[in-house]
Amino acid sequence: MGQPLKALSSAVELLENKKVDALIGPQTSEEAELLAELGDTVPIISFSASSPFLSQYKNPNFIRMTTNDNFQVEAIAALVQEFGWRELVMVHEDSSYGNGIIPNLLLALEEGNARVARRTVIPPQAGDIYVEAQLYKLMALSANIFIVHMSASLASRFFLKVNELGMMTTGYGWLVTDGIVNELTAMDQSVLDSMQGVVGLRPYIPPSELLRNFSLKWRHSFFTYQHHQIPQVNVYCLWAYDSVWALATAVHHLGPTTSVEKNDSANKLAHLTAIPTRPTGSDLVRKILHGKFTGLSGEIQLKNGQLQPPEAFEIVNVFGRVKRIGFWTQFDGITTGLNRSTAATQSPSVREMGSIRWPGSSLAIPKVQRIMPKSGKRLRIGVPIKVGFKELVGVEFDPVTNATMVTGFCIDVFKAATDMLPYEVKFDFIPFTDSDILMAASYYNDLIYRVYRQQYDAAVGDITIMANRSLYVDFTIPFTETGVGMIVPIETSRSTNMWIFIQPLTADLWLVVGAFFIFTGWVVWTIEHNDNDEFEGPLAQQIGIVMWYSFSTLFFAQREKLTSNLSKVVVIVWLFVVLILTSSYTANLSSMLTVHQLQSLPKGESIGFPVNSPAGQTFLINLPFKKHSFYPLKKVEDYANALRYESRKGGVSAIIDEIPYVNLFISKYSAEYTMVEPSYYSTKGFGFAFPKGDPLVPDISAAIAQMREEGKLNLISQNWFQNHSLLRNQDSATKVARLDLYSFRGLFLITAITSSVAAIVSCKYLKKESTNSQQHEVADKPVEEKFSPVSDIPSRRISSKHIRRYSY
Repeated sequence: MGQPLKALSSAVELLENKKVDALIGPQTSEEAELLAELGDTVPIISFSASSPFLSQYKNPNFIRMTTNDNFQVEAIAALVQEFGWRELVMVHEDSSYGNGIIPNLLLALEEGNARVARRTVIPPQAGDIYVEAQLYKLMALSANIFIVHMSASLASRFFLKVNELGMMTTGYGWLVTDGIVNELTAMDQSVLDSMQGVVGLRPYIPPSELLRNFSLKWRHSFFTYQHHQIPQVNVYCLWAYDSVWALATAVHHLGPTTSVEKNDSANKLAHLTAIPTRPTGSDLVRKILHGKFTGLSGEIQLKNGQLQPPEAFEIVNVFGRVKRIGFWTQFDGITTGLNRSTAATQSPSVREMGSIRWPGSSLAIPKVQRIMPKSGKRLRIGVPIKVGFKELVGVEFDPVTNATMVTGFCIDVFKAATDMLPYEVKFDFIPFTDSDILMAASYYNDLIYRVYRQQYDAAVGDITIMANRSLYVDFTIPFTETGVGMIVPIETSRSTNMWIFIQPLTADLWLVVGAFFIFTGWVVWTIEHNDNDEFEGPLAQQIGIVMWYSFSTLFFAQREKLTSNLSKVVVIVWLFVVLILTSSYTANLSSMLTVHQLQSLPKGESIGFPVNSPAGQTFLINLPFKKHSFYPLKKVEDYANALRYESRKGGVSAIIDEIPYVNLFISKYSAEYTMVEPSYYSTKGFGFAFPKGDPLVPDISAAIAQMREEGKLNLISQNWFQNHSLLRNQDSATKVARLDLYSFRGLFLITAITSSVAAIVSCKYLKKESTNSQQHEVADKPVEEKFSPVSDIPSRRISSKHIRRYSY
């Protein structure tokens, strides 16, 4: 094992002397790759050579009775993503086996947003000193998350050194491939003790009666003939058994073959020409490839000269013993169990179960530490020093303790973003204290240049994202509003429109309100006029009552008393509608009578900029103003003073600055000033600056985006700016929206349904009463003639209204 030339020599001897028709057994990928060159002579079957570099396309008679290493890359990437690891180190063997998996594994990790920060390659025959030197280099990088892919023999020596150097303690995470896990049961106990906390993968072998019987025979044979510890059956034993079975089955179906006698020659290698050849598509190879049966390792079916991917990979954890903690399947991902149909059960993920024992017996998933060029290095974060607007960035020096306190909205956003990263980032805030340029217009540009020169590892603060700065550094996505705003005074004026009382409601709403006044009055009259004397009289009087009654609900209680409960319900609902309409009308009319208007800015007025504002540096050539002034605006109070004096008194009529500064100013002076957004200039907001290509940029950007979606960014801003939720477009303050029909459609629907139902019920009730009264008049007529004592007394006609009144 591990000796390709010796394996080749043995294979040649078998082909010469034994005249074999097939070879089973190259155990390493290097041996299989070398012996596969003989594949034009006989089939080469391997049950352990898993390198993706081996394929039937290169060697048509090579048959792989094991899984291809590429089958497990998706499972590895899924585990890395499950554990939240975004940066790691890959340690692999420098061989055909060790290098074969790397391209696909790197691609799978990249698709899962994981970055391989470093690859460490170890030769198969490397000594302990070489292995120890490589581990020291990894320790110097502060690396703590590793993927290991190497042969079991090299892994045994590697992990002994890992444990010896203290890299198998709390905080470290080790993930190994199936080539190591498959042989854990055959390793010495000292090696297993040094691997406590390791997580790995191995192909899932479904249980079967055939496998159980084989295991019993295995144990019985070793117990009988070997009086020492019985080795456990691993997957390579099963694949070896299935390889022999597949070959035997193919030979059985093929029948006996004949071979040519060996020729004598001094050169033994020349004898290979006398061996019967089996070209591509030979009978024996074809029979093996087309064979399909149930073996010890499960269903055996070859495609492209190799086994198909297993139905699942087991996720195992080395803790005392090799313990299975879950599964990975191609369709269901990571699960904690499989049912009989091999479909994933609905169960928590491995990460949520918390069943893994990591190095140091820790139950907490190791958190990635950002890989540094030097052990223990902390990021030097440059922050600008500001005299004012300390709500954004505030730097305070304590002369007693000589300590520096850095606070502000920008600082809290950066801290929250780094806390959300799946790895730990250590940093120190370093104030940018160059006194010569502290208040210069190039102050922020010089801070960016320090990051470019790597004097700082990053710059955090109210730093505007600009195109010229992006040539030197990489910015995260903005964490503030983008654009600039203009601060202008507001004036209060009264409207002089004589028809303004009509404007609170739209025309369609006026028409509908009038129609419902008439409709409601008609419904009340319909219900009341037969029983209520208040609603009787000539036609003109009754029309007047209809109009009067509904419209008078706007101002006072009606003198007409209602007798029917149905009409009372209609009026109560209508009074509620009237209350809402009148309240809304009053509020809207008040807003229209007194409105805030933006003060106009003639072209002759002056406009100001803060000294180091990026807006002022690029804005001047596009401004429609004749006079522009730079003012040393350091504080919010400086803004107010400059605006208070106005341009005629040496001040300014407006100030242009970025929206975060404007919002902070407006939150304190909202009664006197407002903001408009000019359309001729914009900025991209504040961002954090890092050196070009820094891997923190996409991670911090993703964290900022997540904070924005979850509302955390808004909570931080509210903590620093009490009135942060200002209207972005203050032009809306100068115009009051009219009330339309759409806003009150629900109210009108309620009163329409109520009135209609009441009218229908009243009509049906009157019709029924009318029928009953007619029947009573017919029944009483003979009795009136019989008991009339005096024929000359005028008869009194009793109306049906009075009959109903006396009958009930």
